[in-house]
Amino acid sequence: MKRLLSFLLVVWVVPALVLAQSPTDGITYQMPPDNVMSIVDAPPLPGVNLSPDRNYMMLMHRRSLPTIEDLSQPELRLAGIRMNPNTNGSSGAVGMLGLTLKNLETDEEIDITGIPEGARIGGLSWSPDSRHFAFTNTTNSGIELWLGSVETGSASRLSNVLVNDAFYGSAMTWGRSSENLYVRTIPEDRGAVPVANPVPTGPIVQQNLGRQAPARTYQDMLQNTHDEELFDYYFTSQMVSIDISNGAVTQIGEPALYRGFSPSPNGDFYLVTTVHRPYSYYVPGTRFPTVTQIWNSDADVVHTVAEIPLQDEIPIGFGSTSEGPRSITWRNDAPATVVWVEAQDGGNPRTEVEYRDKVFMLDYPFTASPTTLAKLESRYAGIAWGHDDLALVTERWFSSRNEKVWHITPGDPDNEQRLVRDRNYEDIFNNPGSPQFTVNEYGYSVLLTADDNYTLFLTGNGSSPDGNFPFLDKFNALTGETERLWQSQSPYLESVVTLLDNTGNEFITTRQSENRPGNFYHINLSDDSRNALTTFEHPSPELIDVHREIINYEREDGIPLTGTLFLPPGYDAQTDGQLPLVIWAYPREFRSADAAGQQSFSPYTFNNISYWGPQWLVTQGYAVLDNATMPIVGEGDKEPNDTFVEQLIMNAEAAIDAVVDLGVADRNRVAIGGHSYGAFMTANLLAHSDLFRAGIARSGAYNRSLTPFGFQREERTIWDDSDLYIRMSPFFHAHTLTTPILIIHGAEDNNSGTFPIQSERLYQAIQGLGGTARLVMLPNESHGYRARESVMHMLWETLTWLDTYVKHADVTETASN
Repeated sequence: MKRLLSFLLVVWVVPALVLAQSPTDGITYQMPPDNVMSIVDAPPLPGVNLSPDRNYMMLMHRRSLPTIEDLSQPELRLAGIRMNPNTNGSSGAVGMLGLTLKNLETDEEIDITGIPEGARIGGLSWSPDSRHFAFTNTTNSGIELWLGSVETGSASRLSNVLVNDAFYGSAMTWGRSSENLYVRTIPEDRGAVPVANPVPTGPIVQQNLGRQAPARTYQDMLQNTHDEELFDYYFTSQMVSIDISNGAVTQIGEPALYRGFSPSPNGDFYLVTTVHRPYSYYVPGTRFPTVTQIWNSDADVVHTVAEIPLQDEIPIGFGSTSEGPRSITWRNDAPATVVWVEAQDGGNPRTEVEYRDKVFMLDYPFTASPTTLAKLESRYAGIAWGHDDLALVTERWFSSRNEKVWHITPGDPDNEQRLVRDRNYEDIFNNPGSPQFTVNEYGYSVLLTADDNYTLFLTGNGSSPDGNFPFLDKFNALTGETERLWQSQSPYLESVVTLLDNTGNEFITTRQSENRPGNFYHINLSDDSRNALTTFEHPSPELIDVHREIINYEREDGIPLTGTLFLPPGYDAQTDGQLPLVIWAYPREFRSADAAGQQSFSPYTFNNISYWGPQWLVTQGYAVLDNATMPIVGEGDKEPNDTFVEQLIMNAEAAIDAVVDLGVADRNRVAIGGHSYGAFMTANLLAHSDLFRAGIARSGAYNRSLTPFGFQREERTIWDDSDLYIRMSPFFHAHTLTTPILIIHGAEDNNSGTFPIQSERLYQAIQGLGGTARLVMLPNESHGYRARESVMHMLWETLTWLDTYVKHADVTETASN
């Protein structure tokens, strides 16, 4: 621990070392070359939303990137939520430009009329009967509710309410009859915004009297009583029911902080969750106290399901959870039955018990004792409802990567639950797939079954050593028998989107190929027919000749690795010589070498040259190895991170050797890059090896003492193993980080763990120790970068850095110089 504390002092000493140097001032947003700008500005493909009856497809036309002005609107940061006080919606919301309705029977397309110029469309939701669709339109003064008609192909504003869309969950829900919408609205009489007292009335005090209240690093927490007042003001809503035929508004209950509002399948009750004080300055609003109740149609409380206190004592660990009822929902296939889960181990994965979770059920009239529906040896991971005799409950345990699926009979809970699946969920080659769903008479999602009520339809990626070949299977939940109905065939990557019947003969797929983006098709196995539903074209046809191939190689210990190699159009190794190489990666942890060697890829994915990853660099004369696999393996009693750095180096050496052996890359001109945990990887590789000429580290975390209660998939705290935290932190090895590194970070990053100070402190350490580094903080950007100006500048910085330190490097020097 003394060693740890001595290292921590560096955090505060380093800033003093850099005062003698000035930052680079006065730089404005820069632009990359024209052919890179054209990649950024390529028109985005529309989003797709299918109607519940699968007769219509809504094409949602996307905007190009927002501007930095769009991202510079007012913003409040309250308990982990960033919101725009002018709109009472999420900050930085951009929305869709317009809507086009496509009739899948006739192929007719109609542009929805009535939508105002400059609309910012969001939250499109179909009515259960597929005759109408609702959406929001964000204006400068609030969020409007709009209603569209399939019959008329037009839309108009529905009532004059303003939607409160900043808090948790969906702000609108359709009623079962498709005749009304339940909407979370801004109370008409909420009054003026609370004003902060500029004169403090006392200190801000927090205290802990012996409780254990560990928490991961969170951003944007409440800071003072004024923040609490703002939290109440902006997130308090009035629930209403709006008649879509005339816009009549009926209030439901009183204004409150509604975190959840769900009508029962039969429409007679509401399941309502509200947030209450006391608040916390330490954990986000998702952990604030809640009360979950069942209301009748008059908003009278029929039953209180749970009263959950402030959740600031949840143990650290991926098997940890809260005490008391959680995952409280309606049973989708019953008129009015509420279901929830309760931990039997106090939510602590270190506590040894026979069953960790139990699933409970309570039927109308909610006066009897709850019925135990399932007992789980590990942690509840979801339930798929079918009917009285069929539901599937999934449990998972992180440390073993084990997953079990149980067949239960909700109509007769006394029946013994039956094991359907017991597998390692990291084993992607043997993943049997996930069930398909349909909408029942209540408008709720349930398992799609054949006429026998037990045959399910499973879809999956079909991962294999040869790549992904998605499939559609029939699976009998009683016998376990499986029949393959359909599978994607080369040279395409095609996967099932939804089934159109309960035989598995008709379904909609999305199919892509190397030079064609994903398009939708109607497949009929009965007559072996295929009908194209969309005809999306390549957004950047000038890049259609970029060479791409999946390469397979092994690292020193025999674990198979893969990567996607991109080469410039027309490149010939014999005449053009070896290229500078950029490797882009993201480490992932595995509990077995076998699982680490299983890679999910397809040689038939659309060759989309993205500006976000590194692929665009092929237009600038670079070879690119994208998604170079970086497995970190820990088997038996060993944890993956015990040898994190050593395994990173093994992975990187194997990747470089693989591309150099192909004769296309210059071993002396290789760069490494990554985003988030990939940036953490980049800094570690530069600090602990001499394999690279330069690095690009975006939005990373480099000092693990700033994430003391765990990070990524690491469950140990810094007090459990301080040497591990030091060993894995590039900050503590800044004196060996002599390879040029470009550090880019969103100045307003709110991702847990990747505080902007992480990049600032790493840069200051490198600068103070005489290394070569450049720090670029992008204003008004979070963990990912959204503004066009920010993206263009990021690309310019990246290219300038790589050209300087990699492409035009003096190859007579060693990489670390």
